[in-house]
Amino acid sequence: MTTKRGKKVQDALRGERFTKSAVRVKLSPAEMVRILREKNELTQSELAERTGLTQSTISNLENGRTQLGAERAKTLARALRVHPAVLLFPGWDVTKESAA
Repeated sequence: MTTKRGKKVQDALRGERFTKSAVRVKLSPAEMVRILREKNELTQSELAERTGLTQSTISNLENGRTQLGAERAKTLARALRVHPAVLLFPGWDVTKESAA
C-alpha cells in the first residue's frame, strides 16, 4: 500500500526530475573519522574505549599521521555504525570510477 505522498515521490523518481547534488567538499579518511566521531558525540577517549585503540592512535588517525588501513577501518566503522568503505573511500564517486 502506497500513500498519496509516496506515489508522488515514486513518480518523481521515475520521471528523473531530480538532479544529483554537486560534491561540496572533498574529505580524507582522517577527516571522515573525526566528523563521524563528532556526529556520534564521542570524545577521542570514548571512541578509543569502544574500539580498543588508544586515544593517541585516534588522534593520529584524525590528524593524518597514521594510516587508517582496512582492519582499523572495520573496527572504527563498527563503533561509528557505518560501513568501512565510508571511512576508507569518503570521496568515491561511483559514477566516475568503477570498482572492478
